[in-house]
Amino acid sequence: MSTFLLEIVTPERLIFSEQVNSLVVRGVEGELGILPGHVPFVTPLQIAPVSIKTDGKELKIAVAGGFVEVRKEKVVILAESAELASEIDVIRAKAALERAETRLTSSGNRDQYDHRRAEIALQKAMNRLKVSGNL
Repeated sequence: MSTFLLEIVTPERLIFSEQVNSLVVRGVEGELGILPGHVPFVTPLQIAPVSIKTDGKELKIAVAGGFVEVRKEKVVILAESAELASEIDVIRAKAALERAETRLTSSGNRDQYDHRRAEIALQKAMNRLKVSGNL
């Protein structure tokens, strides 16, 4: 089976760099399946798990926004943040989820900006818990 090089990079470090068989990401227009030889494109990513298949195994990485660039020879994900399932602190992610839910349900006079920040924090926490297998 043919493969392509996948690199996942954050501002802090290289998270992943391996030959893979396929990749599924969630772009702003919906889920995208990428196989070797895919037509080149660039699109923004949503906060969602990235699913990677290599040699019959599946790996999930929690990606929080950024871009995916599909080139002829490789795919690069430039992420704001990304974590392998083994790196996720489940206790911290659950606490972040609870804080975000509390902010969203509290009856204070928050502005739209605060509400949006709480929604993003909730999405990130849920993404991390989903990838870690705890949601």
